[in-house]
Amino acid sequence: MDQTLRYLRISFLFSLAVFLSSSHAQDSTTLVPAIITFGDSAVDVGNNNYLPTIFRADYPPYGRDFANHEATGRFCNGKLATDITAETLGFTAYPPAYLSPQASGKNLLIGANFASAASGYDPKPAIINHAIPLYQQVEYFKEYKSKLVKIAGKTKSESIIRGAICILSAGSSDFIQNYYVNPLLFKVYTPDQYGSYLIDSFSTFVKDVYGLGVRKIGVTSLPPLGCLPAARTIFGFHEKGCVARINTDAQQFNKKLNSAASKLKKQYSGLKIVVFDIFKPLYDLVQSPSKNGFSEATKGCCGTGTVETTSLLCNPKSFGTCPNATQYVFWDSVHPSQAANQVLADALITQGFELLG
Repeated sequence: MDQTLRYLRISFLFSLAVFLSSSHAQDSTTLVPAIITFGDSAVDVGNNNYLPTIFRADYPPYGRDFANHEATGRFCNGKLATDITAETLGFTAYPPAYLSPQASGKNLLIGANFASAASGYDPKPAIINHAIPLYQQVEYFKEYKSKLVKIAGKTKSESIIRGAICILSAGSSDFIQNYYVNPLLFKVYTPDQYGSYLIDSFSTFVKDVYGLGVRKIGVTSLPPLGCLPAARTIFGFHEKGCVARINTDAQQFNKKLNSAASKLKKQYSGLKIVVFDIFKPLYDLVQSPSKNGFSEATKGCCGTGTVETTSLLCNPKSFGTCPNATQYVFWDSVHPSQAANQVLADALITQGFELLG
């Protein structure tokens, strides 16, 4: 995206801070008082570091372009799209991973991150992979609320939660790491039927967090799953380009998600839900990488870039990890690079304008 346009957009957002601050729980230069994050590896900032799971990213080469070259548990070479969004909203620190020692005291005033790699709408794979199922993430959020009351008092803590943006990223693991590779599911349910099951879980999640005081929810759509390097390798069967049938499934799910979000907004008073379309911006990057300054969109930077992800294959011994990740749309075979996350973050800010009011 053009740097001048990005600068103008961010400047405009900050010009709203004076008008929005009257509804915020704390005196701050941030456009919202806190960010509460739920979901999967796209937004996990280190919760899985504290779990007995293989789905971890707390070792090189993950984090090599992050502050102090630290592998924090983010499945990226650097910042996630949510990190960049937090910076754009005026945060000078990132809401901590809830299971980390940093999730204590005044650090909790800016929110918390409950996301867990290998989690999703379907709880069963998360349990099998020793990740945090979405329902358990909500239980941790209840805990967080109790801690927030002790730190800020009941009135202020309720105001923080009410003004906070709640971000949810889920669904990708459900399809790529579960549905397409699980013959019990694949033979019994069509993608459409499985998608409906996942949407029921999404609706339950919204009902639960609404009951806990959340009023602003941003949920990400599915990305173009058929364009992920791992999907091309495993499911492509020598098909050139993205795997069309998997992208079609993702688009069908996204339609269901948008429909469910519209119904929920009507059902719950004062609820704002925005479905962040990440399908189109990521698909456009993959189809026309050079237009956005990228040179490689078919494989990830780590190792061969075809199947590498998690500690199994993307690790310090990975062969041939690329020297310059800014040229790559994908960092490993599933997750975008920091450079691609910048493009996604720009899309999130533009689409999520409604949540800033």
